[in-house]
Amino acid sequence: MPQGRPTDVPKDGLTTRQRRNRPLLIVHTGQMKGKSTAAFGMALRGWNQGWSTAVFQFVKSAKWTVGEENALRTLGRVHEETGEGGPVSWHKMGAGWSWSRTKGSEEDHATQAAEGWAEIKRRLAVARHDLYVLDEFTYPMKWGWVDVDDVVATLLSRSGHQHVVITGRDADSRLVEAADLVVEMTKIKHPMDAGQKGQRGIEW
Repeated sequence: MPQGRPTDVPKDGLTTRQRRNRPLLIVHTGQMKGKSTAAFGMALRGWNQGWSTAVFQFVKSAKWTVGEENALRTLGRVHEETGEGGPVSWHKMGAGWSWSRTKGSEEDHATQAAEGWAEIKRRLAVARHDLYVLDEFTYPMKWGWVDVDDVVATLLSRSGHQHVVITGRDADSRLVEAADLVVEMTKIKHPMDAGQKGQRGIEW
């Protein structure tokens, strides 16, 4: 896509504007870091466009607050106070989903994941948000906590203008096939290869 221009224009009957504004299903997968970081960067762009953005974090520890969470929550407050940007909601599975207030444990993570997906489906059905970041959502699918076919069917049939970004390693081939944009993060080098641990501002 030189200079952001497509090399081929499909004969789908859509105008350039209609094609440009199609809601996208995006997958960030692969073994290297940066999948969530890229998704949260998109959330920042969405906030700037005035979009309603919802982040659903699967798997990550409830005790771990990443820098992007603090930044986006702050931007959500800016919107509430000034009207600038768009609304932001952030939900963590390990902390107990915010709508249920039931804290998860190691034993019931599968149930928590299923409850998270059920809530996402409810929001998609009423087109509640413009952008959904489903962080590390590939893992509940891989582990059988959430049905992949149900996820794909739901996302393909979503109404309105709802973008969905899913992150995590080992994305299921059915999800990859259904997606409009798929990125695979491939490692060339990493500081951990030289024994260096993660650091502030880089990993969190």
